[in-house]
Amino acid sequence: MVEAMLRRGRRKEAGRMAAAAVDYATMGWPVCLGAHLRDERSRQPRPAAAGHGRIRDTGRACSCDRIGCPAPAAHPVSPAWQIEASSDPEEVARWWRERPEANIILVTGRVFDALDVPAAAGIDAVARMDQAGVPAGPVALTADGRALFFVATRGAPADEDEWWSCHLDCEPDDFAPVAGLRWHTRDSFVVGPPSRSWRGVAQWIRDPREHPLPDALRLLGFLADACDEVTG
Repeated sequence: MVEAMLRRGRRKEAGRMAAAAVDYATMGWPVCLGAHLRDERSRQPRPAAAGHGRIRDTGRACSCDRIGCPAPAAHPVSPAWQIEASSDPEEVARWWRERPEANIILVTGRVFDALDVPAAAGIDAVARMDQAGVPAGPVALTADGRALFFVATRGAPADEDEWWSCHLDCEPDDFAPVAGLRWHTRDSFVVGPPSRSWRGVAQWIRDPREHPLPDALRLLGFLADACDEVTG
């Protein structure tokens, strides 16, 4: 009975993931397949080779099967994700029919960028914006303690120093003059709700279907002040 309940739960979760991916595509947001968590049983320690007497942990929590993956279940499946990303609802629906367990990767720098801050700073910034009457736009909380503010993409500025693109193995603080702030633009991506990690499920606190994408520059001051409060 327990196994049957778990299977039903996984099917329901997979259905939510596919529906969300298609919704993003319908909005014109480019998406691609994301890595997912390995089955819990695959994370159990394995017996060591005969004669060693210790339990060996494989260290593979992510479906990419990379030992020591720096972002388990939080990166694209394919190395060609920039080319493959699509906002065609039919194509996206087919992808998730074939891989219903996949997390959702939202590709930045085309329709939207994402400002990425610690969750505590993000929640504080939303409160500051509400008080000032400034629309925060779509905001998501990741399971890994980050807040994502989705903003209208800035296109291709002439000054390359304005771009803070982020990659899988990089720390957030390396890309911004404000401690804790990361700006995902071209050549970058974020994980979209309701994707899962071992820490939980990403979720919207301001739904993109109800909150238009704002201009990033209107948000930066609020986010910088909130980050200073949290990290200072």
